[in-house]
Amino acid sequence: MQFVAFERAKQGTGASRRLRNSGKAPGIVYGGTAEAQLIEIDHNALWHALQKEVFHSSVLEMEVNGQTSKVVLRDVQYHPFKRQVLHVDFQRVDDKTRVHLKVPLHFEGMAESQAVKVENCTVTPLIHELDVICMPANLPEFIAVDLSGLNSKSALGLQSIKLPHGVKAVVRGANKNPALVSIKLPEVAPDAAAAAAPAPAAPAKKGKK
Repeated sequence: MQFVAFERAKQGTGASRRLRNSGKAPGIVYGGTAEAQLIEIDHNALWHALQKEVFHSSVLEMEVNGQTSKVVLRDVQYHPFKRQVLHVDFQRVDDKTRVHLKVPLHFEGMAESQAVKVENCTVTPLIHELDVICMPANLPEFIAVDLSGLNSKSALGLQSIKLPHGVKAVVRGANKNPALVSIKLPEVAPDAAAAAAPAPAAPAKKGKK
């Protein structure tokens, strides 16, 4: 995905405020062998780009002063209540250096699974994105997770999915195989449970002496 930025000469709170008032968003790009560079981006174009998942999880091509460099999005600061980007950070990347980025998980086949279609379970994703390390050329836009084989007794953890070639998951904490989804059986209403329970046996009648 490509976007255009412009070199920004002035910095500081006042300069950034004037920049936002003119319909631009201030930012910075850093990393690599070059020095950090102050940039500005058309706010509307940036806002629409930020609504796309690929803008957050891909190597981007940024053009500044006619020169194109590869970058990844590192941070976005939003206004507390306005639809406004206050500041955006990018990091330069190259083909020989691994990148550490969050990649979204796409859960597929849930509706066709036995857990949902037959057992009427509620399946809730617990993890929506995954920290990964890989070379830029191997960075996936997303990782697909097939849920079509789920049933009520399934235990789907991170180690159950096959990651793309060259991609390694970064897991923090003691649990190296965190659950990806929660599977909850349907609740049974008390009246229905009572109706389903077997009726108590009638007491045997005593015979006449």
